[in-house]
Amino acid sequence: MNLKNEIIKLKEELDVTLVAHFYQRDEVFELADITGDSLELAKKVMLTDSKYVVFCGVGFMGESVKVMSPEKTVLMPKIACCAMARMIDVGYYEENLKKINEAGISNDEILPITYINSSAAVKAKVGQMGGMVCTSSNAYKIIEKGLKSGKKIFFVPDRCLGQNFAKSLNLKSAIVGDGSDLKQADIICYNGFCSVHQQFSVEDIEFYRERFPDILIAVHPECDPSVCDAADFVGSTSQLITYIKGLDPEQKIAVGTEFNMVSRLRDKNTYILSSTKPECPTMNETTLQDVYNTLKSIKDDKISKETEIFVSEDTAKWAKVALERMFEV
Repeated sequence: MNLKNEIIKLKEELDVTLVAHFYQRDEVFELADITGDSLELAKKVMLTDSKYVVFCGVGFMGESVKVMSPEKTVLMPKIACCAMARMIDVGYYEENLKKINEAGISNDEILPITYINSSAAVKAKVGQMGGMVCTSSNAYKIIEKGLKSGKKIFFVPDRCLGQNFAKSLNLKSAIVGDGSDLKQADIICYNGFCSVHQQFSVEDIEFYRERFPDILIAVHPECDPSVCDAADFVGSTSQLITYIKGLDPEQKIAVGTEFNMVSRLRDKNTYILSSTKPECPTMNETTLQDVYNTLKSIKDDKISKETEIFVSEDTAKWAKVALERMFEV
């Protein structure tokens, strides 16, 4: 059986939209009806008429789609879990708030902002506290808006993103639990990170600059602040794609983000800013067989509850509030 052809045939027969994040395997990505960044995908799905959405990505993304399109049946061939999103849950969130309180900062003095890479439950907690969601492409605007409240920003879960945007705004940042002076900080960061973007180092940048004196370095803001400081361009997944595609084809560039996306950008003069292959293990869990099995389950009316995304009514309500506050900005 040719899985690719069978998937194409099932897509034509069913009332379904196949969605894939930029970091998915090539064979899955090329069959998708909609591709993009996490929030971009959720927004695009809202505009479709399909009853079913088969989402190839990680769990928090599927939850965002369900929160924003509750009338749709959202299925994930593999409900893989983003390592960063898994670093924070409601319990850890509340533990961190307690530590911030113990440092002499009350909840009334805090405005929480959560990166899109978090569960719907964490987004809901943020929404209940008057906070909002951000992405790597709009974090600058969201944090600026948040600071107008006169409160300290509690940024979860990615410390690197929080630190990098604090630097870009000439603000002070601190990390909960590492001995930092939280009271002196404008942005208080939860101590989470992306395991893929932690692979890139200043030494990698120095290696490429020595090898190719005219090379450009472009990285994602989930990288360590020292790496972002040494790069020529820092941007979200979508911003990196736009930047790199706009370069002269002869311009050499080394890119610090997930391998699958980078490998599709240009035929030549594009390098991975790492000595190891920076593949997101959870994003690579979804296979063509998984996609086929999910589509076949729709056709046979045997959808497995293990593949369907559910978000409780109360969680969805407050998570949507946090997302909508971002859209307003």
